Formats: sequence, C-alpha cells, structure tokens
Amino acid sequence: MKYKELVDTYIKIEETSKRLNKTGIIAELLKKTPEKDIPGVILLLQGRVFPLWDRRKLGIAAKLILKAIHLATGFSTEKIEESWRKTGDLGITAKKLVEKKKQSTLISVDLELSKVILNLAKLAEIEGNGSADRKIALVAELLTSAKASEAQYIVRTVLEDLRVGAGNSSIRDAIVWAYAGKNLGIKNTSKEWIIESREEYNKYIEAVQEAYDITSDFSRIAGILRDEGYSGLKKISLEIGKPIKAMLVQKADNIEAAFEKVGKPAVFEYKYDGFRLQIHKINNKVLLYTRSLEDVTTQFSDIVEIILKKVRAEHVILDSEAVGINRNTGKCMPFQSISQRIRRKHDIEKIKNELPVEVNVFDLLYLNGENMLKTPFLKRREKLNKIIRQEPKALVLATQIVTEKGKEAEEFYKSALQTGNEGVIAKNIDSPYKPGSRVGFCVKIKPVMKSLELVIVAAEWGEGKRANWLTSFTLACKTEDGLKEIGKVGTGIKELKSEGTSFDELTELLRPFIIGQKAHMVKVSPKIVIEVSYEEIQSSPSYSSGYALRFPRFIRLREDRTPEDIDTLKTIEELYKTQKHR
Repeated sequence: MKYKELVDTYIKIEETSKRLNKTGIIAELLKKTPEKDIPGVILLLQGRVFPLWDRRKLGIAAKLILKAIHLATGFSTEKIEESWRKTGDLGITAKKLVEKKKQSTLISVDLELSKVILNLAKLAEIEGNGSADRKIALVAELLTSAKASEAQYIVRTVLEDLRVGAGNSSIRDAIVWAYAGKNLGIKNTSKEWIIESREEYNKYIEAVQEAYDITSDFSRIAGILRDEGYSGLKKISLEIGKPIKAMLVQKADNIEAAFEKVGKPAVFEYKYDGFRLQIHKINNKVLLYTRSLEDVTTQFSDIVEIILKKVRAEHVILDSEAVGINRNTGKCMPFQSISQRIRRKHDIEKIKNELPVEVNVFDLLYLNGENMLKTPFLKRREKLNKIIRQEPKALVLATQIVTEKGKEAEEFYKSALQTGNEGVIAKNIDSPYKPGSRVGFCVKIKPVMKSLELVIVAAEWGEGKRANWLTSFTLACKTEDGLKEIGKVGTGIKELKSEGTSFDELTELLRPFIIGQKAHMVKVSPKIVIEVSYEEIQSSPSYSSGYALRFPRFIRLREDRTPEDIDTLKTIEELYKTQKHR
C-alpha cells in the first residue's frame, strides 16, 4: 500500500467538519487496505506508531526534525527556522520546502506505507552514542522520498501532533462501517449517510467500544470483526500483562446526590490524593501501569516487592491508588509531592527511600484465570480481603463503609477530609467494573467541584525577569474529533521552585514538545495536563470551544493524565448550564 493513500485520507478528513463524513472516509480507506497493512493504518490514523500500552517511544524533538529537513532538502537550518516561524507548523514547513526541492529536481518516488512504519519504529530502538544522527537519518530518508503533502504528515506523526480530526470515536465507528456495514444497511446517498438497522448498529458500536476499553488496540479489534464478526468481539477478554482502561467516575455535588445516583445501601470509600496504579501479577512477575497506561514498573520496585510478598494469587489484576507517605510523620502527602517518582528515570533507589508510597487497593479485575469485570462489586471486595495481607504504609485495602444512612455517610466524608484525602467515592454495591466508562453507579464527592483537567497546547515567552520562561499557557478540552481551546492560565504558578510548580519547571516540561513558534507565541504538542480552578465559565467566540474560563488558576500538574483523560467539551457545556446564576 502506498503512503499517499493514507495521506489523501488525512486531507479529506481535515476538509470536513461533519463526523459522519469523517467516519465514512476512514471506513472507505479500511475497506481497501490490504490485511497486512491494517494495523499500521489504524495506528497512524491515531497519530501513533505503537499501541497505547507499548512502552516504546519515538524520542525525537523538533530540533532534530529541523536537521532532518535540512538533510532531505538541502535548505539551510536558518531558512527552515525562518519558514517555521512564519507557518508556526513544522509539518507545513516540511511540505513547503520538500515541494520546492521536488520542483527543482523533478524526483518522484512512491513511498510505501510499510517503509514509513519501519523507519518510524526504528526511532524507538536507537540508543547510545550517535543516536541523534541515526534518528535524523531515518527521518531524512523518508522526507527525501516523500511528496510534499506526505512530508507534512510524516513530520507531524514523528512530533506526535497529527491533528487531522480523526478521533477515537470516528475510528471506532469506521471499523464497524467497514467490516459490518453491509449487514447493518449503512450506505451513502447523494445527500447523507444512512444507517438502516440503528438498534443493531448501536449493539456493534457498544461491543467495539467495550473491546477497545479492554485491549486499547483498534487494530486487533478490526481483524476480529472482519474475520469472526460480532461473536468474535464478545469473546475478547482481559489479557493479563496488558493494561486496560481504568473505570472513570462522575461527580456528585453532595452525599444526597450520590445516593440518588448509586442507590441505597451504597459503598463509600476514601478518595485518595495519589495516582492511579493498575497492578498485574503473573506468577513471580509484577507490572505496574498508570491511568494513562504508562509502564512505571522500573520506577516503583518497592511496590513490586510488596506485591510479591503480600498478594496471595498467582495471576491477578488490581486497581489501586498509590499515595505518598511522609517518612517523618507517617501521614499522607499531596499528589504533587509524589508525582516526581512517576517521571524519575535516574537515582530511583534514592528517591524510593525519600518518598515511600502506600498502595490502597480498591478493586479486583482478574483473579487466577477468572475475569472479574462483571462480578458485583461487594463480591470483588470479598475476594480482595482473602488474597491481600495488609501492611500499613505499604499495602492496604481502601478504607470503606457500607451504609444507607446519610448521616453516617456524611461523618465518613468528614473523616476522609480530616485525614488528608480528597473526598469519597460512592459505589453501587452490585456494580460491575466498566473500563473507560464514566458510569452512573460510581461517583466522587469532593469539597471543591469547580476544577477541570485540561491540556496545554500553546504558551508565550515571558518578558523582563521571566524572559526565559513560558508564562501564559493556552488550555484545551477534549471533543470527539480533537482538542478545542478554552482559555489561558498563568495565575497560581510560582516563580520559585521551592514554593510549588514553577514557570521554570513547566518550561522545561514543555520545551521538548515545542512544535511551532510565531513571535513570542509557541505551539506545543498536547502532552502536559494540568488541573485548574476558575470563577465561572463564559460563552466566548475567542476560543474554538465556544467558551472561556473566567479567572482560571493553576492548581497542580497531573502527570498521571494524558489528553485522553482530560475533561470534555460536553462536561464544560453541562457546567456552563448549571452555574448558580443561570
């Protein structure tokens, strides 16, 4: 398959704002894609080279891309940087310069999709002396063979900033259209797409979504639906050693609202101020994954040791929250204190001793060959009691009560806050575990409800004493087909690192992800998620979301989150409608 066929699809998707049209475009591509190329096509449509759970990273920054463009086109780095400043998009710069190069040389080579995937995958394998030059050479080789539009998307893919508007929901639906469309009566008239068997269609969509929440792998799902049909989707189950999406929870304003959502009696558990940790134990091997499916086993050898000692099960998947413990006082520490352990790559033994953690286990997903996802919650908890030998300040079960009394639940909520926790989680006692879903039978109650988790997509270089720092940060929320801007934040960030998250710290975190610059404004790949508070949400034509945050304030970094986890435009619209003054 030629890479041009995928690029043509990118262009068509970008040219339409209608979600059904995007789905149809992707479905048509999948139908004509050879079987061997489907995994690569689906990953590249997601702007990825490896599945979410794969620990390999491309590890190539914008500065190396500049050198690759120079090597492929012969234009000086000064010329490339000048173009980059004008376009604000290194992908468009690559397109323009490759186009000029081709016009002068009249070279025309058809680039194979398999070659693109091969070179990009090799980027993750290169280490050691001279690794930067070898990575540059691999990208330059692709750009030399690429046509102008192909160069644009190669660069964007390497920078992990594809931005064509092919969201996961569009890819999910396209898989159904491509491999079950005839049975469901999906067809394109001259005016619109028609789905004749809507009830049956929704059944397929739900099955594909459930399969994706378990596997995080659309490529595998596409193959199963194509070869085995609907029955094959329903056979997909947990695979120990591969992380699944964490179950997410909705918000409730108070205890009474929580009971209305989850029923009576209900389970109430402490909501810990830590980071989500999914634990896989396979005989004498332990794997640890964050909520964003990042493998952090190496960073937490102390947790590996305690799991091997205290969990009496050969094969098990646990859902938990890891909380930092103050070595001197024995009390829980806020997330911001322990988050540095997630990203630490060096001196791990030293920081392990300085910042110990307590693992609070609250759910059981898999036990010795048995999928526990549909087992009622209280039964899952009973099994946890049997397999976990608790050790305070190391491995414990989440503190909980079961009650139907509002007063008792209120007292439990107060005790959670008094002991330094964020609040409580209320759960339906018979609820299943729904990976990836924000379900109504599980809600959280926190004293401060007006906060959002958003991703940084741009920033501005400061002036005066802040001249070397990025300062005003543009934030975006999530929609089905990409990110939408909703405002800027600068308040709440410190000038001194000792006082909290600083401008300097954020600048260093964002610097490797800079993908464009115009004057003082830089565009960054959406990687860094933060939590913000605000006074209210306002309607605004200034931002692509249609809304703006009034007086936003930085609360903290959320290094346990990815852009997949951030708040959605739908959530923001609901908050806007329910603001007290409306």
